[in-house]
Amino acid sequence: MIGLDTNILLRFLLKDDPVQTAQARVLLQSLTPEQPGWIGIATILEIAWVLSCTKAMPREIVAKAITDLLSLDTVIVESTRAVAWAAQNFRFTKADFADCLIAASARTAGCSKTVTFDRIAARDVGMEFLA
Repeated sequence: MIGLDTNILLRFLLKDDPVQTAQARVLLQSLTPEQPGWIGIATILEIAWVLSCTKAMPREIVAKAITDLLSLDTVIVESTRAVAWAAQNFRFTKADFADCLIAASARTAGCSKTVTFDRIAARDVGMEFLA
């Protein structure tokens, strides 16, 4: 298993640098279920941030890119269940992806609630607003 950094996955997804995109494609195509790539939760968070904030992609596209990564049998995504839940909530709410992931991670960790000062996170992803 090898870890995959954000920039490798972004070159593959964005195809914005011909040389690095080709290198990323070759690397990702070399992965197998027996020798998979590993994507950490911080990498998922960075991908969502770059796609939504830097590249101004619509929420649906960002969520689909993350969901597509989850569906690959040649990668293992840390906290798969939390990432899937976060992508789904991000797609259909106004909450930031980070807030969706925080709420999902807390839920999968068994937290009874997640408290926040963020009204949108409280409203859209089930956090409890601390007033």
